Amino acid sequence: SPGATVDYIVTGRWSESAAKEAEKYCQVRKVHAPKPHASDSSDSEDSEEEWWSELSENAAYVYMCDNETVDGVEFKCPPRTPPGVPLVADMSSNMMSRPIDFSKYGLVFAGAQKNLGPAGVTVVIVREDLMDGRALPFCPSVLSYHVTSRNDSLYNTPPTFSIYVTGLVMQWVRDSGGVARMQELSREKSSLLYNLIENSQGFYYCPVDKSCRSRMNIVFRLSGGEALEKRFAEEAAKQGLTNLEGHRSIGGLRASLYNAVTIADTRTLASFMRDFAKTISLQLFLQEQSSALGFYQE
Repeated sequence: SPGATVDYIVTGRWSESAAKEAEKYCQVRKVHAPKPHASDSSDSEDSEEEWWSELSENAAYVYMCDNETVDGVEFKCPPRTPPGVPLVADMSSNMMSRPIDFSKYGLVFAGAQKNLGPAGVTVVIVREDLMDGRALPFCPSVLSYHVTSRNDSLYNTPPTFSIYVTGLVMQWVRDSGGVARMQELSREKSSLLYNLIENSQGFYYCPVDKSCRSRMNIVFRLSGGEALEKRFAEEAAKQGLTNLEGHRSIGGLRASLYNAVTIADTRTLASFMRDFAKTISLQLFLQEQSSALGFYQE
């Protein structure tokens, strides 16, 4: 209801945007997670109890974005909400990348366009007790979970082709070993890049704390600055490695490792990153030697 208070856990761009939208319909209280962009230590991990205790016992619900694609931040486990307060989760960018205990959530929604299928399909999993009598009076019927459920998701004509393709993707996931296998692969792919970044002697760095780094979206920077990052993206594109630029709102670089990206694809990117670092480091070394030689000649 318009007078209700809801808690929004803000961890990045999309949860911030969601909170702004919710302000049109209710009173929003923003709960800020521990700052994920840690400049002093990448090993810090705040106590869960310390900040989940900020959640209100009177909130109508608690909202979270399970994976922030722009900021490269992902929840490792769902937050503990006060008794009786349902947890609402946006899992658009990491659903089907790991097993989920849906009993811990009141409602989960996910756009299909990352791991599920084509854009145009949205998956909603909602507890039955949250569907009846909860919609605001001005909620359109086509957006009512109760109406949608009562009509077997056929209240209006659904995007049949997109649903068909999503079904094919689900079959592929099943035949590839299921969600548990997707989780193994996501860990292997993300670890491959994060380990490379950590062992690059500072050539690359990840501004996100290790405790909340995303497996889906690897956000990283080059210590050489924006000009070098632009060169990195241009050189990568020549090798067929495209769309590595970070989101326009924060810049930098970003590698998205959704389920369709293979281990071989990730290794190709890692190989390029190593070669690029070696090339630039050698060029800088030669420039330093040339400058030193010029100094001695004088």
